[in-house]
Amino acid sequence: MVDITHKTSTLRTATAQAIVKVSTPKTIEAIQKGTVPKGDVFAMSKAAGLLGVKKTPDLLPDCHPLPIEYTSIDYVIGDLEIQVLVTIKTIYKTGVEVEAMHGASIVALNMYDMLKPIDKGIEIHHIKLLDKKGGKSDYTDRFRRDLQAAVIVCSDTISEGKKEDKAGKAIISKLEACEVGILDYSIIPDEIETIQEKAKQYHERGADLVIYTGGTGLSKRDVTPEALKPLLDRTIPGVEEAIRKYGQDRMPYAMLSRSVVGTINNTLVLALPGSTNGAKESMDAIFPEILHVFRILKGARHD
Repeated sequence: MVDITHKTSTLRTATAQAIVKVSTPKTIEAIQKGTVPKGDVFAMSKAAGLLGVKKTPDLLPDCHPLPIEYTSIDYVIGDLEIQVLVTIKTIYKTGVEVEAMHGASIVALNMYDMLKPIDKGIEIHHIKLLDKKGGKSDYTDRFRRDLQAAVIVCSDTISEGKKEDKAGKAIISKLEACEVGILDYSIIPDEIETIQEKAKQYHERGADLVIYTGGTGLSKRDVTPEALKPLLDRTIPGVEEAIRKYGQDRMPYAMLSRSVVGTINNTLVLALPGSTNGAKESMDAIFPEILHVFRILKGARHD
């Protein structure tokens, strides 16, 4: 199956349909009056559809098992056809389109099976997805395309040439994937004055984002939060929480990180963990959605 461990859970909904066509109005009448020999067509077909929804990953090999948190099955009756509508909701990392279509098809098949003794001309048509919401595609904003970021690696060992930087490069890779330009990339030691000077310098140069990696832990030399907090006009706790929640879902030590997010005027400042995985996961947790902040800070220019 496709790896979805990097995705975040969101509310996802899908509605699918199937059309059951009959050959005579007497079939519709029999359904409505409850005189079909095999029983209550709508009730039994709904039960079959609910089972079909739940069994979807058992039958489709690349379909992820997921928590189905709501299913509705409705019928719209026409002259010679019945529209089956199946709506499903979940809060998960992947959508429920296939489950909705599978449910609609099972409802239609059960109706066919129950009605064939009284109508030999039944047909099933137009099993298709009508609507879906949630997931990455729903939260793709028309982000500005003129944003510039400075990436600063805070590490004594890397600045001394004793270790190669991978976290900063992972951040740059994610920024480029989000169409954010790289204004500068630098490596500095864990010194409060140097950290502060870089923030001021890049803010004056007009950087939209200043992203630090490293120095957010609990050792004596981890001073990035202490350096940045006095400079920030406002912090954004929700983003900090999102970073830690995403990390905590993947490894138990993420709760020890002291990531900081805030603004200096219109410049967004982020202090992220120094490990490669910590930096990468932090970026995955909030990008590209965090770029929505620039619609507020700088206006909604999209070119």
